[in-house]
Amino acid sequence: MTTADATSATHDSAKPLPRAVVLLGWVSFLADVSSEMVYPLIPMFVVGVLGASATTLGGIEGAAAFIVAFVTAWAGFRSDRHRRRVPYVRIGYGLPVIGKSLMAMAFAWPMVLAGRLIDRLGKGLRASPRDALIADAAGPAIRGRAFGFHRAMDTAGAMLGVLLSAGLLWWFTGSPTEGEPSVPTHDAGWAFRVVFGVSATLGLLSLALTFMVRESPHEPSEHDSLAESAVPEGRLGLPAAYWRSVALMLVFSLANSSDAFLLLRAREVGLSPWAVVLAYALHNLTYTVASYPAGILSDRIGRWRVIAVGWAIYAAVYAGFAFTGAAAWGVWPLLGLYGVYMALTDGVGKALVADHAPREKRGTALGIFYMASGLVTLLASVVAGVLWDRVGPSATFGVGAVVAAIAVILVPVLRPRPGARRGRDGE
Repeated sequence: MTTADATSATHDSAKPLPRAVVLLGWVSFLADVSSEMVYPLIPMFVVGVLGASATTLGGIEGAAAFIVAFVTAWAGFRSDRHRRRVPYVRIGYGLPVIGKSLMAMAFAWPMVLAGRLIDRLGKGLRASPRDALIADAAGPAIRGRAFGFHRAMDTAGAMLGVLLSAGLLWWFTGSPTEGEPSVPTHDAGWAFRVVFGVSATLGLLSLALTFMVRESPHEPSEHDSLAESAVPEGRLGLPAAYWRSVALMLVFSLANSSDAFLLLRAREVGLSPWAVVLAYALHNLTYTVASYPAGILSDRIGRWRVIAVGWAIYAAVYAGFAFTGAAAWGVWPLLGLYGVYMALTDGVGKALVADHAPREKRGTALGIFYMASGLVTLLASVVAGVLWDRVGPSATFGVGAVVAAIAVILVPVLRPRPGARRGRDGE
């Protein structure tokens, strides 16, 4: 990096975040208040109230990841082709309202599956176009900070959502008594349905705010133009560094089964439904607090260094869940660490993908990444469910820990090296 480039990057990093980034942060904040009221309850509702198996739960979550995978790729490609991203964002935040309403009325697990798929269809439609809008608005010097801010807002909403959910469950069901069964009974099902209904209502607020979002200008900034002109095109117009980065992240995705298994494990070792949700709130708290600093750190020392630390934490957390056993207290610090892992990898990973994609291909690049990781997550979730039912929870988490550790070892070997684009992108 030249002295002029360094000066420009320092100047850019001191600027306030663009209006589009801030507005989309608030949209995600409100959406996650709604979504995270529901998500930590799904394992207990499906297994405990509706009587399905852990394999069925893994199939539901895997199918949800599957639909997100394909729709994100399609939506990203279409938003690039037509240079319109906002309509996908609006529809994407509207469909979850329908999905959560359907789950509130579910009397059998296929209805939960249908509601979950509608909800995830919305996520698939909005994810790539929304993240492309963020990447378009934020230059390379502040892209990690922009995605870190978005993840912090998203997760702050999630934390508020799970606290609301825990409060409602506590209000409806009270504290657990000794000898309470390890999963909720059918008698408690009405409380879950009320929370689902409240969640659907709150989702309307996020949808309303999307009507303030505007398209980004089509012309790339001078900084983006100079960076992109130096990168040779590869398959689908995306450079080799992009494909190598995605391939390495897919190795880790083999370990990354649905978070529903973490929550199911927390319930199994003795936490009450509202305590499970409260423990999940701790995860969201650490995720929120660490996301913005993690994005800034990735701008300064490189994305891959931050991601590798996050994957190492994931391996440690899964190893901890494998040996938690009857120690219910151990769930709390483990879920807190899990939030740190998410902060170090989620927004930073999106910034990394955007770094290696030309502006006119960012929706496609993000969509392909989401599609590939979603398909691998589908496989990982199904395998996790089968291991849980046939071998035991320790096998599910033990396998995840080993695969995550392998991914960490592969980072210095397979990650793209700093090249013509920007030194910090490859690092």
